[in-house]
Amino acid sequence: MSRIGKTPVEVTKGVTVKVEEGTLRVKGPKGELTFDINEGRYGAINVAIEDGTITVTRKDESRLARTQQGLVRSLIQNMVTGVTETFSKTLELVGVGYKADAKGKSINLNLGFSHPVDFPLPEGITATVDKNTRITVSGADKQAVGEIAAEIRKLRPPEPYKGKGIRYEGEIVRRKVGKAAAGATGG
Repeated sequence: MSRIGKTPVEVTKGVTVKVEEGTLRVKGPKGELTFDINEGRYGAINVAIEDGTITVTRKDESRLARTQQGLVRSLIQNMVTGVTETFSKTLELVGVGYKADAKGKSINLNLGFSHPVDFPLPEGITATVDKNTRITVSGADKQAVGEIAAEIRKLRPPEPYKGKGIRYEGEIVRRKVGKAAAGATGG
């Protein structure tokens, strides 16, 4: 049995959880998230709410049910955590002239292109910019926060020669050696 899957999810104070027609709804002070349990790939999983805990069980012992139990439990745990404490990812802009500016529901980026890049943020995701070179993407949905941060990074990934580009906070960019001087031996 899955060690992660059999562990119950504790519902913290201020969070309400409901299962209605195969949809799990988690509502808290930071937002509301939904999860479709009856979706085709999760059909072998049961979710029960009892006394402030959420339990994920399998309907049968099939391979699909065994693989999905831990995943569904982790997704539910992330939902409960996300509506109480938001998830965040921090990106750093490295390069001469690279800067960012948050304006409403979008981020304006200058990344060395001939034009500024305007990146719109979806509903439920917020971004703040510190010192024009640090972008913090935050929200209640862990997957959405990670995906938006990856899409912003994809606009100008760090290159291996000078290390310029957008990188995650603490990411180490492996640097390559540049071209050697030609004709040093004269022949």
